[in-house]
Amino acid sequence: MFTNTKAYSGFAVDDLEAARTFYGETLGLKTSVEYGLMTLHLAGGRDTLVYEKDDFTPASYTILNFPVDDIEAAVDELTGRGVTFERYEGATQDDRGIMRDVGPYIAWFTDPAGNVLSVLQER
Repeated sequence: MFTNTKAYSGFAVDDLEAARTFYGETLGLKTSVEYGLMTLHLAGGRDTLVYEKDDFTPASYTILNFPVDDIEAAVDELTGRGVTFERYEGATQDDRGIMRDVGPYIAWFTDPAGNVLSVLQER
């Protein structure tokens, strides 16, 4: 039934305008708003729906991962744009918030609603 449909992901926020500013201006992603819903137009045709939810609770897991060629440059660029990187107890992270000991190099940050995002670099 769904083998030929184009599925897409979605997630909630508590303030759609704050999300539009963050994703569009801070992260530099193309966004559009229609019918009170925002779409993130991600590379590779991976549109993602973002919607405001009254009883919103932030996702406690990573909802979007952004692969980068140079994680240090990405972290520095985002920090310069006002993004703060998360520090997690038990995770071995350097002074920039980058974890390098397991899997890809990864650094986590949140959107204004508290949803977790990451930049990651394959080794």
